[in-house]
Amino acid sequence: MKHTFTIGGDLAVHRLGFGAMRLTGQGVWGPPANPAEARAVLKRAIELGVNFIDTADSYGPEVSEQLIGDTLFPYRSGLVIATKGGLTRGGPGQWSPDGRPEHLRRAIEGSLKRLKLERIDLYQLHRIDPRVPLQESLGALAALQQEGKIRHIGVSNVSVSELRRAREIVPIVSVQNRYSLVDRLSDDVLNECARLELAFIPWFPLGAGDLSSGKAIAEVAARRGVTSHQVAIAWLLQRADNVLPIPGTSSVKHLEENMAAAELVLQPEDLRALDGKK
Repeated sequence: MKHTFTIGGDLAVHRLGFGAMRLTGQGVWGPPANPAEARAVLKRAIELGVNFIDTADSYGPEVSEQLIGDTLFPYRSGLVIATKGGLTRGGPGQWSPDGRPEHLRRAIEGSLKRLKLERIDLYQLHRIDPRVPLQESLGALAALQQEGKIRHIGVSNVSVSELRRAREIVPIVSVQNRYSLVDRLSDDVLNECARLELAFIPWFPLGAGDLSSGKAIAEVAARRGVTSHQVAIAWLLQRADNVLPIPGTSSVKHLEENMAAAELVLQPEDLRALDGKK
C-alpha cells in the first residue's frame, strides 16, 4: 500500500488527510461551539503529518476557510489546501447549487482572501448546477486557472459520464464523491479515477457515523483491537492507491484516533469479512 499520492503530477500528499467541514457549527452553519478546540485540531493535524486539508467556501459558510487561514498561516511548506465552490447556503443543512461563472469567480476571490493564498492548489466544483451548462462552469474555472488563481481543477458529486464530460472541457485531477465502507455507490467512479490516475477523495468516509451498526465491522475492530472508525479508514486506504480519505472531526482526541488508522493494515480475512465473503 502506498502512503502518498501525487495530485495532478506535482502535489505530493500523504493519503490520509483532514476534512475541515466539522470545524463549524451544527448543520455546518456558523462558528464552532468551541473555537479554541477547532484551532487545536488544525494545529495537531499538521503536527501529525497531515499535508492535505479539504474545505469549502460553503462550510459555515466561510467559517472553515477563515479558521484555516487564521490558524495555520503562514503555511508549512508542502501543505496542500483544497477548497470547493458552487454551493450556496440558506441556513443549517441547506445547500443549493450555483455554477454561474460570476458566482464562481466571486467564490474563488473570497476563498483566496480567507485562506490568505495567491493561488489555490486544488479547486473543485462542489456540485454541477443543472441550470448552468457545465461548459460555462468549468470554463470559468479554466479562465481563473489561466489567471494563476487556481493550480489544478477537480469535480465533486459526479457520475462517470459527468466526469468524462468534464474532462472534455478542462483537465481534471480529482473527484470528490460520497463513499465509505458502508456506502459504495460510487464504486464505478472510483474505479474510473484509478484507471485515469486521478485522486479520489471520499466525503463522509466514516459513513456519517453509522459504522457501529455493522456486525462485520465491529467484529473486525474487536479482533484487531481498534475502533470501527479506524477499520473504515484503513479499508479506504487499502481500497485503491488513489483514494485520499479526509475524515473530519472537531475533537483532538478523535483526530489522533483517526490518524492512527494509517498504521492499521487489514488482513485478507478482515477484507473478506468486510466484503461479506467467507
